Amino acid sequence: MAAVNSHRVGLVVGSLLGLWHLCWAVLVAVGWAQPLINFVFWIHFLNPVYTVGAFHVGTAALLIVVTATIGYIIGSVLGALWNWIHQ
Repeated sequence: MAAVNSHRVGLVVGSLLGLWHLCWAVLVAVGWAQPLINFVFWIHFLNPVYTVGAFHVGTAALLIVVTATIGYIIGSVLGALWNWIHQ
């Protein structure tokens, strides 16, 4: 197995998580998040227990930065573990 670049794996995973949460923030901003989460709960035979709060740009930015950073760290660790296991 070929070695991977841990930094690049971190960037890929971090970007994926950041973009996912950017999509969520857009859904909240346009008012579609609550109907979506209600639908997801409904198709899983669950009663919605959460309500989506008001959109705030600062909170959205923090959400995206934090999740992208966590994704980068997880991806980097996974890349390093991959390289270590496949030595």
